[in-house]
Amino acid sequence: MRQSSAFFFILNCCVLITLTDGFSLSNCTIYFPFEYSGHLKVLCSRMSYRKIPSPLPHNTVNLDISYNAIHQIVEGDFIRLSNLIILNISHNRISEIHSNALSDLANLEELNLSNNKIKTVTTKLLNGLTNLSHLRLDSNYLETIENQSFATLSNLRLVNLTNNKVFNSRDIPSAFFGLKKLDLSMNPLTVFKMMENIFPGLEYLDLSSCFHSNISDWFILDKAFLNTVKTLNLSRNHIEENQLDYIMQSFASVTWMVLDGLKGFKVDTFLQTACSSSLRSIHLEDNNLSVLTDRMFRPCALLNDLHLQNNRVSRMYKSSFKHLVNLTELRIQKNLLTQLNDTLQVLPNLRVLDFHLNSIENLDCSDFANLTQLRQLYLHRNRIVTIKACVFKDLGNLEEFILSSNRMLTVRGTFTYGPQNLQYLDLNNNKLSAIQNDSFKALHSLRTLHLADNQILNIYPYAFAGLINLADMYLGSNKITERTLRNRAVFAGTPNIRSLDVCCNYISYESQEELQSPPFILLSELRVLKINSQRRGLNYIPSNFLKGLKNLQVFYAGNLNIENLHVDTFSYTLNFTFLDLASNNLANRNALTSRLFQPISGLNKITLGRTHLQSLDFLVDANLSNLTILRASTNDLQLINQTIIQSLPQLKVLHLQNNSFTCDCSNAWFIDWAARNNKTQVVYLDKYECRYPLSLSGKSLAAFNTESCNVNYDCICFIYSSSIVILTLVISFIYHFLKWQLVYAYYLFLAFLNDKKRKRTSNHLDFQYDALISYNAQEEPWVLEELVPKLEGQHGLRLCLHHRDFQPGKAIIDNIMDAIYKSRKTICLITHNYLKSIWCSHEIQVASFRLFDEQKDVLVLVFLEDIPTHQLSPYYRMRKLVKKRTYLRRPKPGEDNRAFRQKLKMAIETKENMEDRQILSGKDEDHV
Repeated sequence: MRQSSAFFFILNCCVLITLTDGFSLSNCTIYFPFEYSGHLKVLCSRMSYRKIPSPLPHNTVNLDISYNAIHQIVEGDFIRLSNLIILNISHNRISEIHSNALSDLANLEELNLSNNKIKTVTTKLLNGLTNLSHLRLDSNYLETIENQSFATLSNLRLVNLTNNKVFNSRDIPSAFFGLKKLDLSMNPLTVFKMMENIFPGLEYLDLSSCFHSNISDWFILDKAFLNTVKTLNLSRNHIEENQLDYIMQSFASVTWMVLDGLKGFKVDTFLQTACSSSLRSIHLEDNNLSVLTDRMFRPCALLNDLHLQNNRVSRMYKSSFKHLVNLTELRIQKNLLTQLNDTLQVLPNLRVLDFHLNSIENLDCSDFANLTQLRQLYLHRNRIVTIKACVFKDLGNLEEFILSSNRMLTVRGTFTYGPQNLQYLDLNNNKLSAIQNDSFKALHSLRTLHLADNQILNIYPYAFAGLINLADMYLGSNKITERTLRNRAVFAGTPNIRSLDVCCNYISYESQEELQSPPFILLSELRVLKINSQRRGLNYIPSNFLKGLKNLQVFYAGNLNIENLHVDTFSYTLNFTFLDLASNNLANRNALTSRLFQPISGLNKITLGRTHLQSLDFLVDANLSNLTILRASTNDLQLINQTIIQSLPQLKVLHLQNNSFTCDCSNAWFIDWAARNNKTQVVYLDKYECRYPLSLSGKSLAAFNTESCNVNYDCICFIYSSSIVILTLVISFIYHFLKWQLVYAYYLFLAFLNDKKRKRTSNHLDFQYDALISYNAQEEPWVLEELVPKLEGQHGLRLCLHHRDFQPGKAIIDNIMDAIYKSRKTICLITHNYLKSIWCSHEIQVASFRLFDEQKDVLVLVFLEDIPTHQLSPYYRMRKLVKKRTYLRRPKPGEDNRAFRQKLKMAIETKENMEDRQILSGKDEDHV
């Protein structure tokens, strides 16, 4: 990859790209700092690798391959990684490292091989690592380290060999000339001998948990060998009293000593020897010092730091520390103290005081008297209910006060007089229910205030007045509601707040309507606002909720049960850089619109995970030209098109894992782009799975073969245009020559459908009528006055007439079907108007289909007008019907019509099978 490039990408492990311009990683991610310097941090942790992933970007400087299943490292595994500075291969199964396997890492400074299965360090194992300064081999199976193994490591400063199987100091090789820190803890040492000064510059030595029984052989040829050691840890060892003085002679210059969990002698006895003129700090954890006597620390008058945690201390004398006048740090945490008893007044130089994890209930006004230099006070996890203002009368220089996890019911009056230089105050996890006005008025220097995990419901106006330098306020996990914040004076007097956390409260709104008094309108300097995870769900964000926050940059609004955002939500916050909307219900496609984001064009990071998103189309016109990180994992996204990606020109990181991707050609562009682009890192691309179609469900999206989607557009255009031309010619031909044939076919098809329907619902054995009279409305007078009276009155026939017998409200075509199939015959009275009527056409077509389908003489044609044969041809093949059917013609005026009526009666009464076969054979009949 070119050094001038500012972006990188992740590819599927099955796709290899030319190494000069790109790289391919499976499961790994790249840590992208906003200020890119050309160097990469590649994270491949917890990805089930069995060997070193390859290829890796050659400008990687920090590589983490921890928590995998790698068994060995072979030569060539780190080829091209000459820029690597930090390498973490811890928590694997490495038992073998080939000679010169690490020789390509000439610039490596930190190597972590802890928690593997390495048994031996050979002389060739670390060849070429001339710049190595930190080496971790802890928690392996090391038994031997070959001499001269570290001979070439002139820059080595720290070696950690904790928790191995090194049995004596002779197993430690020589040539540690530059070593500053050596950790041999938790090795089963039985012998500690130094016949030469192999640690001439050693400053830190950890021998804790090494001697589980008496030291059988401790010998230092020259007591000056370890004079450079300043920090010594001998914790949890078994040392006899008669050995202690001899051992301490080897560490004449120790200034910090850790002696936790001592075995074999009393602390009082040890301090007589340990507290030399050079010792300044001592750590005595877990030594069962239930009482601190007035003589215990007499030998340690020069101490600056004293740590006594976890000793079950329940009592201190007023003179317990009277000899420690130089003490600056005292830590007695995790003990059983219930009160201080004015014990600390003798420590005028104390700067750090830690009494957390005790059982202190009350503080007297004199408990901290004379501690004018105290800077840090830790009283968290005690049982304190109230603190009087007089407790702080001498703590004028106190800067940090942690009082969390107590039983404080109120802070009213507690800080009336200061401490005025206090900068950090932690009151988390108490029982505060209200913050009264002017509760912190005297704390002008306070910059950070923690009030989370209380029961705060009421915050009075001007409760924080006087906190003119407050930058960070934490009010999360209380009982604050929208009513609590209704008065804008709640935050009055805090003009410089930069960060406000009100998450996990009970703030809720019923609509997006504007608020009469926006809650944060006075916080014009606020940069970070967290309102996420309201316990009843915020539900709606009012359109002017953020009014007044003109400098807001970071907004956490996740897990609020909101379904959409008003388009004016961000119109007051034009400086947004980060937006978190994760874990909301944004399934509606209009929940987020491009107009919503247009005011915050400077946005460079957005998180939309677990929001039920179905599309990212809102980004297209959102004008987010500065967006660099987009996280939208665990949603319902099916398609990522080219337009969306092109609308984000600065995108560096894209995380879309666990979506409902469609594996077809609609996503072909995205799949190819994700695998080949050298600008945007698509995080965990190889873990993206297909959801649709079902036949590919669970398959890898990156494995979809996009080559099948490649098409020849020139060929398609030719076929398309040719098809249009041919189709136009065919349509023109059919319209000109076969128009009426198609019309006839259409009506015949309708008749077919109606006939099928009739067959399913009707019984053909019985007829309700002798004949259906099909006629045009223009002939109705003749039908009603002449035809019907003769046929029904004189001859007793049952006729079906549409105006009389059709069922009202029923579909016309259904009435026609019922009438035709309930009548023995259908009589069509043909006129020019009849041929033009659409309903008459339906009737004759259905009757014709019944004729052809049943092979029975069911159709009688009666011409009431003279119609030339050539005029019949356009009307649904009427001409062929006339040529193949017997038909009647009404007599002209003056002619005898008795014969006409008799023939019509006979036609109606003719047996159904008479001459059917002859008629349907196409032979002409004599016209009646």
